[in-house]
Amino acid sequence: MSQRTPLTRFLIEAERAGQMTPELRLLIEVVARACKSISNAISKGALGGVLGDAGTGNVQGEAQKKLDVLSNEILLEANAWGGHLAGIASEEMEEPHPIPDAYPKGNFLLLFDPLDGSSNIDVNVSVGTIFSVLRCPDGVTEPATEHFLQPGTAQVAAGYTIYGPSTVLVLTVGHGTHAFTLDRELGTFILTQRDIRVPEDTQEYAINASNQRHWDAHVQRYIGDLLAGKTGPRGKDFNTRWIASMVADVHRIMTRGGTFMYPADAKCREKGGRLRLMYEANPMAFLVEQAGGAATTGTQRMMEVTPTGLHMRVPVILGSKNEVAQFERYARED
Repeated sequence: MSQRTPLTRFLIEAERAGQMTPELRLLIEVVARACKSISNAISKGALGGVLGDAGTGNVQGEAQKKLDVLSNEILLEANAWGGHLAGIASEEMEEPHPIPDAYPKGNFLLLFDPLDGSSNIDVNVSVGTIFSVLRCPDGVTEPATEHFLQPGTAQVAAGYTIYGPSTVLVLTVGHGTHAFTLDRELGTFILTQRDIRVPEDTQEYAINASNQRHWDAHVQRYIGDLLAGKTGPRGKDFNTRWIASMVADVHRIMTRGGTFMYPADAKCREKGGRLRLMYEANPMAFLVEQAGGAATTGTQRMMEVTPTGLHMRVPVILGSKNEVAQFERYARED
């Protein structure tokens, strides 16, 4: 037990090493506590009356699950009064959420997808929370949408919590990517993997094959060559893995490598892509890059994309860096 490192100790040591400020440390601790509350609600399932549709829709025009709404409320309430934030933005809300005047305000902006993969909730498949932290521009006391529109390179922290057989928080503050597993008996996240490294090469990929008829020509060629296996131009067999929960698919990549792909296609091109830059793509790109992987739109490094809206969508290809580079090569040849 003496060798186990709780999240709080890890963060304090990072602060002492000059890797974060005390305010950022406290902010991450608040987010982690909120994720523990979400984990508890999810673990109760039908016993807690939290399954099923909420009967409402979000700003994306998607039907909300009860746990979507509950997770959003938990994160908003937990972060409103801590004094570390200037503003909050959620994938579930059209506009940024202001910090109530009754509470002190800090110098950070928090963005989150409160419950990624929520379509899987009712069938007991892993879901998760994704978050990103930015600095509030100097002199801004009432941040508006434009103050959140910073490229991924401006992130000071990012993470996700996956609610599966165990609850795991994966975190970066720009000095590697690290995993913490929730010890339910202690109620504490414990460091279980320091400096995660995503293998540079892989034989696994994740893509929604039901969209094949909508794919661009270079995506058709790329996936076709993977499916050709040892007898094809790539000279090796590949396996497909698809969970339809970005957190779960990315966590598999963090664990053993692979690629996750949601390219632009005829079905989602008018929207810019399928996934949201600010709530999903940027934080995951930060985590993956800090673990030695790569993240791209297919033509541009993900974290260098200039945001044009709070709910901007982008194509996403991320994971083992040599395979991401292969995808980009196919895209250039299109």
